[in-house]
Amino acid sequence: MFDPLTIGHRPIRERLLERIQAGRIGGSLLFAGPDGIGKRRVALELAQRELCFRRTACGDCEGCRMFRGEIPVELPNLLRIAPEGKAGLIRIGAIREDDLVEGGVIAWAHRSPPPGCHRWILVEDAHRLNGASANMLLKTLEEPPPSTVFLLVTHRPEAMLQTIRSRCERIPFKALPDAEAWTVAEREGWEAGDRARWIALAGGTLRFLDPEAFGRAQARLEAWIALAGGAAFAEAWGPLGPDKALDASQNEQVGQALDMLLVLLADVARAREGRPLRLAPWEEAIRRLAAGDLDVASGQARAFEAQRALARNPAADALLREVAQAM
Repeated sequence: MFDPLTIGHRPIRERLLERIQAGRIGGSLLFAGPDGIGKRRVALELAQRELCFRRTACGDCEGCRMFRGEIPVELPNLLRIAPEGKAGLIRIGAIREDDLVEGGVIAWAHRSPPPGCHRWILVEDAHRLNGASANMLLKTLEEPPPSTVFLLVTHRPEAMLQTIRSRCERIPFKALPDAEAWTVAEREGWEAGDRARWIALAGGTLRFLDPEAFGRAQARLEAWIALAGGAAFAEAWGPLGPDKALDASQNEQVGQALDMLLVLLADVARAREGRPLRLAPWEEAIRRLAAGDLDVASGQARAFEAQRALARNPAADALLREVAQAM
């Protein structure tokens, strides 16, 4: 009853299956946990199982193949809502109008599901709902139509409207064990020589399966190491700035750079306390920083403040410069 290609989170998947079989699945679920750990994949498996020819999410039949690669916005029992554009927001047109599906999302939710199926509405990066689109969903989330289930997936539940969170049952996810994350990486072609650096940067997630994404993460880490060690901002900040060629919005890219700084600062604190490092492949550089006068607390406080400021669309270079100067 589980897709053999989906790795991890087995206890959560088993509980969800038991509840579906018992008719006790809630109408609005919030899948919350670290970015890139497979929450979306678990959500998709719920719909996949119903379209599987064997009703098991076998992974081999024509029904299951619809859930491989680029998944359509609409399937017979599934509607996907995702952020769009450089701003990376879910706008009201996707909810109220015909941007995604004829009649809009709420009309789609009220249609009868295919026989033996639910109607699953997957909201990816649900913290990207703008105020108007979130408010438009409130009533439907509170009282979904029979057999319709909203699956809101996010790694930033604190950025969502409290009224949205209060209408959903929260399903907490944790980072994957390193062994499970590396199993997926090996399947994607990563080799044993990459294991230590890949696991260190991934931190129990699957965010860096793509070699280019891994390369950007490594470059960001090394840029922060240089800046924390006293390098001139103009010379070292390049890998931290947004790349217009990427689909991710500027704010998303800057947020990822700030996340990497927080990982580095946490490791500097671990080094000072004599605890094992997450970023062990960069141990020598981290211990040099730990031996110096780097102000970890100020750097962390300014990084968190900068993350909150991203909603105001600040200039990336000015924001990152302020963070670098705080350390």
